[in-house]
Order: sequence, then C-alpha cells, then structure tokens
Amino acid sequence: MSIEIKKTIRLLGRILFVIYILSLIYFLFLSEGYGRKAMQDQDYHYNLVLFKEIRRFWVYRNKVGFWAAFLNITGNVIGFLPFGFILPVIHRNMKNFWLVALLGLTLSLFVETVQLVFKVGCFDVDDLLLNTIGAALGYIMFMICNMIRRIYYEKV
Repeated sequence: MSIEIKKTIRLLGRILFVIYILSLIYFLFLSEGYGRKAMQDQDYHYNLVLFKEIRRFWVYRNKVGFWAAFLNITGNVIGFLPFGFILPVIHRNMKNFWLVALLGLTLSLFVETVQLVFKVGCFDVDDLLLNTIGAALGYIMFMICNMIRRIYYEKV
C-alpha cells in the first residue's frame, strides 16, 4: 500500500474519529431520547456492584421491554466498537490490544464520572465493563481487517 493511500486513510480515520466522539458526547450527555434530562434537583445515581444492572435488565427484560434491555446491554458494547477500531487506524502506536482496551476503560471511566458529577446519567460499573469489552472487540475487528488487507496486498 502506498504512503499516499495510508495518509488518506489516516486522515479519513481522524475525521471519522472526531464525528464518533461528537456523536458519543451527544448520545451520552445531551440526548433526551436516552433519558438525559436535566437532573440538577435529583440525587446522584450510581451502581458499584458488578453485573447488578446487567442481571436486572436481563431478568426484567419482559417488563422493561426488549429495546431498553437491548440498549443497556449491547448499546454500551456497540457504542465503544468504533473507539477500538478507529484508534489504531489513526495512530501507529495504538497497535497493542491491552493499550487500546485500557484507553477504552479510561474513556469509559471519564464518561461515567462526568455523568455522575453532572447528574446526566448513572455511574455504573457494568457500563465500564461493557464499554471496555466494546473497545476490545473493536480492536479485534481492526486486527482482522488489517490481516485481510495484508493478505490481499500480498497477492496483488
């Protein structure tokens, strides 16, 4: 692959990463459709027991509705897939699974803390786990795509 193509891919990756981060900010902090209403008069909400909310959504999936259970469990994973996929595309030093997973955990911890402090959501350790899994899966998807790309360019 030529250097020009690599530069173009990195540039497009950076643009997509900025769009991704802006979308993440919107959906996690501003979107009223996901329960992000001004909560200044309400108490702080947090969950520090691992698997508590995941279990609750699974057990009561018929009562809360499929969509709520789906968004809570898979939405956190899906929401961080782009982070793990795009980060190694735009930065050469991000070709390490554990580093990308740690950065996914760090971003998730930042998001959860901001939600707690500004009362625009719930600090949830289950979300930390699911978001980190999402970033890790995104990185695995990147590695698979990168391996396929290398095999293709070896044949050409």
